[in-house]
Amino acid sequence: MTIPHHDWIAHHAAYAPESLAQVDLHSGRRFTYRQMHERVQRLASFLRNQCGVRKGDRVATLCHNSTDGFEILFAAQRAGAIELPLNWRLAVPELEFILKDAEPVALIYSEEFAPQVEALRGRLSIPHLILKREGEPSDYEAAIDAGIDPFEPEAATLDDVWMLIYTSGTTGRPKGAQLTYGNHFFNDVNAAMKAELTVRSHCLVYLPLFHVGGICVYAIPLFHFGGTVTVMRQFDAARALALLADPASGITHAFGVPTNFLFMSQLPAFADARFDHLVTVGVGGAPSPLALLELCASKGMPLTQAWGMTETATLGTFLSKEMALAKIGSSGQPVLHAALRIVDGEGTDVGAGVVGELLIKGPTITPGYWRREEVNKVALADGWLRTGDAAYVDADGYYFIVDRWKDMFISGGENVYPAEVEDAIYRLEGVGECAVIGVADERWGQVGRAFVVVKPGAALDEAGVLGHCLANLARYKVPKSVRFVAELPHNATGKILKHELPRD
Repeated sequence: MTIPHHDWIAHHAAYAPESLAQVDLHSGRRFTYRQMHERVQRLASFLRNQCGVRKGDRVATLCHNSTDGFEILFAAQRAGAIELPLNWRLAVPELEFILKDAEPVALIYSEEFAPQVEALRGRLSIPHLILKREGEPSDYEAAIDAGIDPFEPEAATLDDVWMLIYTSGTTGRPKGAQLTYGNHFFNDVNAAMKAELTVRSHCLVYLPLFHVGGICVYAIPLFHFGGTVTVMRQFDAARALALLADPASGITHAFGVPTNFLFMSQLPAFADARFDHLVTVGVGGAPSPLALLELCASKGMPLTQAWGMTETATLGTFLSKEMALAKIGSSGQPVLHAALRIVDGEGTDVGAGVVGELLIKGPTITPGYWRREEVNKVALADGWLRTGDAAYVDADGYYFIVDRWKDMFISGGENVYPAEVEDAIYRLEGVGECAVIGVADERWGQVGRAFVVVKPGAALDEAGVLGHCLANLARYKVPKSVRFVAELPHNATGKILKHELPRD
């Protein structure tokens, strides 16, 4: 499509200049749309006139969450650049691979990541390195102060690429998913319809801004509609709980992965908390334990389950609040601007109740991975994106994400989906967190191994966990062994990193 893409921040700065755009919890900074527009304009001018950024160039970031992150995003838009947010948990060799693949013209980084940037200096050449200190004197603030040269924003269409977000790469080298202005526009429409977003909405963002969960639900949609975004530097369960439970905070929306809400629910303050004043609190990124969904609903916070991925600019399905309990465990129905299919291994559509691979098509789908033409031919055949998620749809048209295909294992010829086993274990008193993986077995091919974190003060043993599983699951789904651990490995969004769990 060749429809022009318009500048949202400039529009709101003209229409409602004193409306609150951003709040930075770490630094205490607050910006109206007028102030945000001015800073974005100055930064864009600096990138164009001082760094020589041209349309299609990449501008990378290596930063914790802050309001600066959204300034950079919209400044990249005005300069015609593609923003490349880097996962700050990656090791230097992993960052090196992405930077060599994407070839950014500039890298904007927070002071705490200076050692990584210094190490990268000797491995590759990035023309412009810009240090920032969350509003304190720095290259970044100097760049904004200096960006006063005449500057005409770059014209863009909905087909132009705005962001380049690299996948985690747990099954191989990371791939950069290209997301266009059109992808984001249609996600904004989908999000507004399903999550009840308006100009009066105020969302709390604590998922990292190198992840679509932090960027797209619901921050970018709210900037489209002129709402307010409060940014948390990193997820802090106690502070997030306090903000969500306090009507005076003004927060109306939030989104997280199950781990975020699990950690909040285990805090003493959760016992007396109520959340009836919130409009929509979404959960996704991984299957949610039913016990957690029931607990949050009892506190006036029915978690609206959703499904999406980087390559879909987030939302692909959404479960309404009205059906949150009636269809508990479902990720909902397709959003308006998406079509879904479930297919078997041969690519043939399956019937209701049959588990297969979920495919999705529509205007929110990435046009492809950066410089991965061969991968694109397989992953995006005929416009249908192969998601890699195992799912089924019930007779009422509600979708259920069973697990990732790669997490499923086969025991004695039977498919075992770890998420189902984990859900059963979570219902056992004393379980703080758990994860199940498949490990090799001479007799059955593969069997389950459960990793369990016990809540402080609770007492659990292997026999108790296995006995609970036998009472609630078919025998072939019951893990063969249980390992108790102090903690599970997580990525920056809170997802459990199962590939790091021992299989020997």
